[in-house]
Amino acid sequence: MTEAAARDGYIHRAEPGAPGGPLLFVFHGTGADETQFLGLGRDLLPEATVVAPRGDVSEHGAARYFRRTAEGVYDMDDLARATAKMAAFVAGRREAHAGAAVLGLGYSNGANILASVLFSHPGLFDAAVLMHPLIPFTPADAGSLAGTAVLVTAGRRDPICPQDLTESLVSTLRRRGAGADIFWHDGGHEIRQGEIVAAHAFLADRHARSRRRT
Repeated sequence: MTEAAARDGYIHRAEPGAPGGPLLFVFHGTGADETQFLGLGRDLLPEATVVAPRGDVSEHGAARYFRRTAEGVYDMDDLARATAKMAAFVAGRREAHAGAAVLGLGYSNGANILASVLFSHPGLFDAAVLMHPLIPFTPADAGSLAGTAVLVTAGRRDPICPQDLTESLVSTLRRRGAGADIFWHDGGHEIRQGEIVAAHAFLADRHARSRRRT
């Protein structure tokens, strides 16, 4: 069963999971929509309630979560707007699912908004998978990310997300206290099967850990 709604300013879809299951947010890449990872989210964590918001910015008809002025050049004011709005969206659903582990998965532009929320609102997510993120700036230090687990996946020949910036992001996450790991493949910006396998293992482990704590 799915639902489509525009509450809280986001068109989104949600698929309910098992009672007591985790809450998994999935964030699409540029030009996709809320359906891109809805099925993947269910496959990765069958017990999860999966929530998929559509980006509210249009770039020549392509949906995004925040504006940019060129490839890899972000409108930082709009990123701040989008980050605050997305954090409020996530917090509202976290409150409605009190006690559930809150997990995130995003690809490309979706990974970027997820990373921005992680840095600006520590503790909102318990764990996150960032697939091919590009953070070409130093995130503001809004507090410790201790207790937050992050998996970054990337391509060594990605023309959009250079390897040095990916490694810099992982280093920043670790400096801020997050448990951050990275999975590389030898391709470019495309998602490969090895990433899916790594994301499944990572999210399943986080879910298992959260169940042991309850």
